[in-house]
Amino acid sequence: MNHLDLLINALTTVLVTIDPPGLAPIFLSLTMGMSRQQRFIVAWRGSLIAFFILAAFALFGNGILNLLGISIGAFRIAGGMLLFWIAFEMIFEKRNERKEKTGEVAITRDHIHNIAVFPLALPLIAGPGAISATILLSGSFASTIDRLELIVVIALCLSILFAALVIAERIDRFLGVTGRAILTRLLGVILAALAVQFVVDGVRSAFSL
Repeated sequence: MNHLDLLINALTTVLVTIDPPGLAPIFLSLTMGMSRQQRFIVAWRGSLIAFFILAAFALFGNGILNLLGISIGAFRIAGGMLLFWIAFEMIFEKRNERKEKTGEVAITRDHIHNIAVFPLALPLIAGPGAISATILLSGSFASTIDRLELIVVIALCLSILFAALVIAERIDRFLGVTGRAILTRLLGVILAALAVQFVVDGVRSAFSL
């Protein structure tokens, strides 16, 4: 896989994992009763916090794995299986149900000003799937410059997510229930294929095939 393919793979994986179209209607339910400006602030803070979380894992994820004695091959297999489960949930509409439940709990327990941190940044944007995907991808970006490129890719993905949250009402009206279901399933199939590739790469790396 050449460098351009790696960047495209990273962009696709992160973008599909954070799922901007699927997150837009959940964001609306979390910010119900807020003004447009308040929603903008929540979207901006949530996206920025999520970026710093994912950027930290992109830079130090491999170091953490080495400290724990976990090979990148083993993590690729485990991470690929986790991403495949997320893809399964997307295809069969389980993921949005879980996210909506997370949002409902947060509104009752936390003050409205804290939703940018929880549950928006964590776990809705920078959740286990996105963190696992970031660590997996960082294994393919060895040098410091390559890692910076990965961080730029993450920044681009979260910029797209931020834009989607800002125009969440329009996206929700445009897609409708049927459109969201179709798009989520399509993204789920793509993520499933990427997850299988991570597992294949992990098996090759672990057994030096």
